[in-house]
Amino acid sequence: MKIGNFDLEKDGVFIIAELSANHNGRLENALKTIQAAKEVGANAIKLQTYTADTLTLDCDSDDFIVKGGTLWDGKTYHELYKEAYTPWEWHKELFSYARNIGLDIFSTPFDKSAVDFLEQFNPSAYKIASFEITDYELVRYIASKKRPVIISTGIATIDEIQDVVDICKSEGNSDIVLLKCTSAYPAPLEDANLKTIPNLEQTFGVFAGFSDHTLGITAPVAAVALGAKVIEKHFILDKSIGGPDAAFSLDKEEFLQMVKAVRDTQKLLGRVDYSLNEKKKKSREFSRSLYISKDVKAGEVVTNENIKSVRPGFGLHPKYLNDILGKKFKKDFKKGTRVSFDIIE
Repeated sequence: MKIGNFDLEKDGVFIIAELSANHNGRLENALKTIQAAKEVGANAIKLQTYTADTLTLDCDSDDFIVKGGTLWDGKTYHELYKEAYTPWEWHKELFSYARNIGLDIFSTPFDKSAVDFLEQFNPSAYKIASFEITDYELVRYIASKKRPVIISTGIATIDEIQDVVDICKSEGNSDIVLLKCTSAYPAPLEDANLKTIPNLEQTFGVFAGFSDHTLGITAPVAAVALGAKVIEKHFILDKSIGGPDAAFSLDKEEFLQMVKAVRDTQKLLGRVDYSLNEKKKKSREFSRSLYISKDVKAGEVVTNENIKSVRPGFGLHPKYLNDILGKKFKKDFKKGTRVSFDIIE
């Protein structure tokens, strides 16, 4: 499966820098964040495409006031999304700029009108947000565009995850990535449950990854060690910019450290390999092998007193010790002679 030119089977971990609201209403911030995402080694920058009116109602009744211990308690949904959205008139310039500097770019559409709007930019993928996973008709419409679909599973039941996978496949779209996600901002480490990542892949037969809202970079590294092929993390130029998502976003230096740690983890994981390369063969010189441990005469019996398993590893493998005990030396040998079958009769 490819996202743009990136092959998830061959090219390692696909790292997405989430712009979200971290432009704080300024196009200049958005452009600088895209440039910074390229500099820190992200594979893609991701936008969010909605307006307050496509997400919610302009209503101040109790149902429409954010509460529950979030960073945004007390605001209406409409106020929050009006503050956080990325203006649609910016998209053309953002897509063009990212592609000109060699950075992949795509978005999360939050309704069908956003999908229709984004199609003009030929995005490499679509992202489905955790809170939209239950909007089956939106999922179906996105899948019908035959682009890779990356789906956060933060608030979904296992049955709903199966439903959206089935919906995508029913539209002839099997290019699916499911992201383990904890929909809390920031998310406590103890709620991450990263062992779900390999289970997502095994259960649903798709690629699995991690959309991270924890603080720091430990969780993405652990996710990659567990098999995550995609990592998504909120990215901000500088937390002093402020904005709705700043508190749980990584700044440029932190994101750079995360990318390095993820790439190092990829190298450490490598592949299943029991072969001996030249370095390993050279290192075997420091292993144990059988040597004559004191001068011996021709016809002398081989015993534990005159041969020993010692370093270096140029002599006979220690596993043959019991095979040669009780046999005789063919001739006189000095202490330190390598034991081989040729010197035993």
